[in-house]
Amino acid sequence: MDPGRPLRIVLAEDGLLLREGLPGLFRRFGHTTVAAVGDAPALVAAVAEHDPDLVVTDVRMPPGFSDEGLRAALDLRASRPGLPVLVLSQYVERDSAAELLTSRGGAGVGYLLKDRIGDIEEFADAVARVAAGGTAVDPEVVRRLLLRRRDPLSALTPREREVLGLMAEGRSNAAIGRALGVGDASVAKHIRGILAKLDLPPGEDDHRRVRAVLTFLGADPRT
Repeated sequence: MDPGRPLRIVLAEDGLLLREGLPGLFRRFGHTTVAAVGDAPALVAAVAEHDPDLVVTDVRMPPGFSDEGLRAALDLRASRPGLPVLVLSQYVERDSAAELLTSRGGAGVGYLLKDRIGDIEEFADAVARVAAGGTAVDPEVVRRLLLRRRDPLSALTPREREVLGLMAEGRSNAAIGRALGVGDASVAKHIRGILAKLDLPPGEDDHRRVRAVLTFLGADPRT
């Protein structure tokens, strides 16, 4: 999907202010909210009715206020391969988050924390990136997921882990370099080291990056 293309979005958010306010924000960037619902069953029904380009959902919603929104997103990804899903929540549900972020090869998924969104343009970029098949993961979500499983990463240096964390956020080599204050050549060197230490054989570069991120998030990259 063209990252600049107007999107048809289904929004699932039980909080009234965000459910009413986010469609206006999406509209500012040329997108249309085809449905804005307040619970997980309504989310599933809205996706079936509208076949959107992107689902944006909270985690904890009625009826149980546990992880209904996230579970619904997982079910939708299973039944509709390739459906982009962006989770927007106050909470990190580690097990379900890892399952979502590694579902269907980890493409077209994101997990952002509401309280840590400080730039509207960056949020809009994350929406477009996920809809186009990329990833957008808050650094705090990455940190929490890293605590789940450290063994595959034990061979990496602290700087390599830092680079891999930025890769998991969906950043390009140039963006990683800017974040770390290093040049493109240095970033490329770190990535080569990461791929070698994770025993990912030579192949198509984007695929190897995805497999490295899956390892970082706790999935088996060989499945």
